[in-house]
Amino acid sequence: MIALHDLVKTYGTFTAVNGVSLDVQPGEIHGFLGPNGAGKTTTLRMIAGLLKPTSGRVEVNGHDLATHAEDAKASLGFIPDRPFIYEKLTAGEFLRFHGGLFGVNGDGIGARVREMLELFELGQWENELVESFSHGMKQRLVMCAAFLHRPRAVVVDEPMVGLDPRGARLIKDVFRKMSAGGVAILMSTHTLEVAEEMCDRISIILKGRIIARGTVNELRAMAGGGGAGRDEAESQLTAVFLRLTGGGALQEIDEIV
Repeated sequence: MIALHDLVKTYGTFTAVNGVSLDVQPGEIHGFLGPNGAGKTTTLRMIAGLLKPTSGRVEVNGHDLATHAEDAKASLGFIPDRPFIYEKLTAGEFLRFHGGLFGVNGDGIGARVREMLELFELGQWENELVESFSHGMKQRLVMCAAFLHRPRAVVVDEPMVGLDPRGARLIKDVFRKMSAGGVAILMSTHTLEVAEEMCDRISIILKGRIIARGTVNELRAMAGGGGAGRDEAESQLTAVFLRLTGGGALQEIDEIV
């Protein structure tokens, strides 16, 4: 699980994240929504240990990131919004290298690498150089790496960016499979449709603060909606954003047609 306690990140006089607290339970897919500049990526990078909080605490699977960083990071998978990969390695070499960083090696690493590549439909490219991959393939390879060491919590920043419809459907199916196995997933997204389809709960962040949290139905209720068909549900989620973040924020959100 993932737990944030009054997380704050400042840069001089600017406060990027201001007292964020949330929890993601085992088996939960938790959506993290907000316009650009709201503090989503900064929060996720603090969870991953890439940024040090100004104050507050991060716990991953019961390990305090400040005092037990290696234990916390060892049980976490991190999927950034832009994949950065050693492109002169093959897909298999990259995953074996990544596995070694997490202590996943020995006789079982080959089978685990092939298992993850097959899961993300990259099996036939195991021995191909990453530099020949499309953006979507690189994104899926990063996801292979994130799940390779069997983390119990995963943080993912904009998982659908650069994926075609088939790739996006595959990722949704994999995430559901992982959450069904007890993995806690915190997922940042701009796309209300993705949040509505996948997330058990959603937190909305604006100007560094959590301004709303709940299930999709609870957020619909905040907009005064009921819950009929899909189109109506989506429009009610849009109304929540309009009400809580202001109309201008939707310029940063993918519109649902």
